[in-house]
Amino acid sequence: MATTAPGMQTAPQLPNHKVKIKKLGQRSCNEKDAKGKFCGGHLKRWFYMSDVLEQECGDVEKAWGRDAEVYRCEHCKTLYLPNADEAQTSVAGEGQTSVFGLTIPGKER
Repeated sequence: MATTAPGMQTAPQLPNHKVKIKKLGQRSCNEKDAKGKFCGGHLKRWFYMSDVLEQECGDVEKAWGRDAEVYRCEHCKTLYLPNADEAQTSVAGEGQTSVFGLTIPGKER
């Protein structure tokens, strides 16, 4: 990946896939359609080695290997690479800490 400026990254494009870099905390697709509307599809971890259509194409494996962390939009199929500044590997993010600061024990039966 080539860095263009601090905090800005550009993704290497593949012949058969549109590739973008996730923004910090991004969980949905920000690709615009022909009318300029955002796709908004959920980004899900994509295990491309088990995808039959990707096995025919083989672009992702050639570019990044067999076990790269790649996310794909569920609607428009745009690929997203993880952000280098984000340490968390989950699409859902870190979550929130309880505002009350306590944990309630389970019920005893």
